[in-house]
Amino acid sequence: MSAMRESKFGRHSLAAGLLGAAWVLSAPLAWAQGQVNVICSVQAEWCNLMATTYSRTSGTRVNMTMKGSGEALAQLNAERANPKTDIWFGGTGDPHLQAAEQGLTQDYQSPSLKDLYPWAQKQAKDSGFRTVGVYLGPLGFGMNTELLAKKKIAAPQSWADLLKPELRNEVQMANPASSGTAYTMIATLVQLMGEEKAFEYLRALHRNVSTYTRSGTGPVKAAARGETTVSISFIHDVTTEQVGGFPVQSASPSEGTGAEIGSMSIVKNSPNADAAKRFYEWALTPGAQQFGLAARQFQLPSHTKTPLDPRMPDFKKIKLINYDYAKYGASAERRRLIARWEREVQNAPK
Repeated sequence: MSAMRESKFGRHSLAAGLLGAAWVLSAPLAWAQGQVNVICSVQAEWCNLMATTYSRTSGTRVNMTMKGSGEALAQLNAERANPKTDIWFGGTGDPHLQAAEQGLTQDYQSPSLKDLYPWAQKQAKDSGFRTVGVYLGPLGFGMNTELLAKKKIAAPQSWADLLKPELRNEVQMANPASSGTAYTMIATLVQLMGEEKAFEYLRALHRNVSTYTRSGTGPVKAAARGETTVSISFIHDVTTEQVGGFPVQSASPSEGTGAEIGSMSIVKNSPNADAAKRFYEWALTPGAQQFGLAARQFQLPSHTKTPLDPRMPDFKKIKLINYDYAKYGASAERRRLIARWEREVQNAPK
């Protein structure tokens, strides 16, 4: 209990420190006033820290709505004729690329673009500068160490390991129709193995999957709480549960894996266009990019000068594939692969 209190205290102290740091870093924006309407697709505490800090440091009212990536894209489509949203922050990059493709977002090149990691710059170029990368998170496995020991199961270290008979009904993954995490997995396997072998693999994996959850974080939360032994998750989500005191560890598939590029977009014809650009610029600063860490989120931030935490994934130890974000972020390709998964895998007999 004392460790949990200490962790919570440390987290709040970090958040308080970042509030002060962000105040200084945001001084040129001081008392811009007005308002900005933001859809936020990251963890709630992260969204709230950003909204509170930006409001205090800029004098701009932040109207923050929290929605998953799929819901956010649906809302932008629904508002197409009369946009009410200014900024869409966070969530897997594929729906942001779809929004760009569908003309829902505004092209904008930030002066900070040159200071971002190459993967964040490429996300911007691939979208015609209608979105930009704000964090990177690799895909991997989460596993409950207590259940592994109790059931005498070796910790999986590869995609092939997930097919072992001892993991029958011991794996959870999300449904790709509702989860960017699961779609990233399918797109990763297709690029890694080729489409036919990837779907052969997914049909074999189906025998070991107990549940397809709606959200991408559902499987790792289930693993953390002993409801499943293994999850297919972003590695930073496993770290969040580990820091929370749960008996979990992560692994990166030895054959190679993909990663999400969490993104940010300005909505086309937004009602507060100037305020949207000011928030966008602020969200790319090293000070603003530390709020994910303050909320116990461990993705790699996109600005090269943002301090890194040792608990963030070590990309030097992860075999990343050359993920084609432009191709697999396109609406038609996403729909096609998800439809094939639903047809061939989701309801297949076990």
